[in-house]
Amino acid sequence: MSTTLTILGCGYIGSALAEVALEKNWTVSALTRNEETGRKLESMGVQDVVISRLDSDEWHSYLDPNQDFVVNCVGAFSPSLDGYVTSYIEGQKSAMKWIEAGKVNSYLFTSSCSVYPQTGRKLVEETASCAGVSEKGGLLLAAEGLSFPPPSSINRSFVLRLGGIYGPGRHLLANKVKNGVAMDGNAGRILNLIHRDDAVSAILACLLADESNLGRIYNLTDSSPSARGEIVEWLANKFEVSPPSFSEDDKEDTPNRKISSQRIMKELNWSPKYPSFIQGYESLLG
Repeated sequence: MSTTLTILGCGYIGSALAEVALEKNWTVSALTRNEETGRKLESMGVQDVVISRLDSDEWHSYLDPNQDFVVNCVGAFSPSLDGYVTSYIEGQKSAMKWIEAGKVNSYLFTSSCSVYPQTGRKLVEETASCAGVSEKGGLLLAAEGLSFPPPSSINRSFVLRLGGIYGPGRHLLANKVKNGVAMDGNAGRILNLIHRDDAVSAILACLLADESNLGRIYNLTDSSPSARGEIVEWLANKFEVSPPSFSEDDKEDTPNRKISSQRIMKELNWSPKYPSFIQGYESLLG
């Protein structure tokens, strides 16, 4: 029997995950709200592609809730608080309702390092306090709580708290530097990044983890936190342009922390292919 995987919110990360899973000869199904993405997924060989918003219940009858793996990597419907509620809270509730009719071995939800409010360049592990987090970060925490710990219809669940995602077709920072666009905020603020392909490999590491791993919350970055100014200067040198200026107007409570990914590296023997922004951007820019 083929391994079965359903990807909910199959966009930038989900499409790359689908491609790798298909290469493994898994049976892949997907939910996306974007029709163009849906056509691409069908052309790749995804078995069942449903065009719908995750927060709706209308898709439930089109996807089998009996799955080896389910990955919810939905993005916010909009950057507003309402958009977060729609995609993360109502979307997660909808996914849990769908799964009630079946059985899933491993469920994974992609969250964000924005759940950590720490400042002062503190090193942050998964045990760090999330007290004082922003409203959007609080909504992500609430969404995490809907699947972790898992309900009875899920054997185990994982939460991946991702850093800033970049990769093929998504390198906005590099484009800004190349075009000389001035930067908001402080040059010294830390960026915690993760390449798309490393996000996919980490998702697979969780899903394929030994059954003794009953599910975990893992931070997911390249573990090479770097100042924004350092990254911008490197990119400017790469493009042979002058580095753009920073407005240096961060508020005192703007999150500024170094996210540790040592837990997933140690427990799942996972490591990034792109261990810093240098390797990652070199692969993108040549």
